[in-house]
Amino acid sequence: MRELLQSIFSRNESWVHATETDEPELLAAMAKGQTPKILWIGCSDSRVPEGVVCQTKPGEIFVHRNIAGQFNQLDDSANSVLTYAVEVLGVEQIVCVGHTSCGGVAAALQTAKSSQALPSSSLARYLTPLVKLSGDVAASDEAKGKSDTELLQLVTEANVRAQMDNIIESDVVKANWQGKKTAFPGEPTAKIEVHGWIHDISTGRLHDLGVSRACDGTHNHQHGAHKEHSS
Repeated sequence: MRELLQSIFSRNESWVHATETDEPELLAAMAKGQTPKILWIGCSDSRVPEGVVCQTKPGEIFVHRNIAGQFNQLDDSANSVLTYAVEVLGVEQIVCVGHTSCGGVAAALQTAKSSQALPSSSLARYLTPLVKLSGDVAASDEAKGKSDTELLQLVTEANVRAQMDNIIESDVVKANWQGKKTAFPGEPTAKIEVHGWIHDISTGRLHDLGVSRACDGTHNHQHGAHKEHSS
């Protein structure tokens, strides 16, 4: 275990050396502040690190990750991240990112299908909305005839769309879209857009679900070369 932790410090030293060599001004610039334009809301899963997947540099993406990429306005942790991102940092794009083989989604779906509640815990309480969503999707016409893998994909995509809805219904986004002054800088910020993506772990690729939303209504613009198509 000690060797494992020491390897983290060794890799950090390698990264610092490479950064100082290739981009000598980067770390000094980061020490002065951050101006990310993207808020990434995704899963805590160790296989979906946004910085690696997107090849971004420090300071480019503001991040909130939790089990299955949930957003609940009553969750002070998630809501404070959204508030800070929009009202202080002035992010312009919010991406809700789900991923294939998500353990949180799989657990919620299994619970919904078995009709047996998870043992009482903070995780069970946290997953309650996702369990309900999973049950609704499993009972839908769209789910008829689907394999377990296909059903899991349906729930994964539905979860992304549900979190987008939760974000759009938040006080922070409503105020932003209404052009209200923020609590911190005291000036209106750029009106944000909200997007839904899926990260396919087996290929490493991001897929745009084409369900982007802006203050003037839905606009299904898809970004990049990889599009997601539900089966």
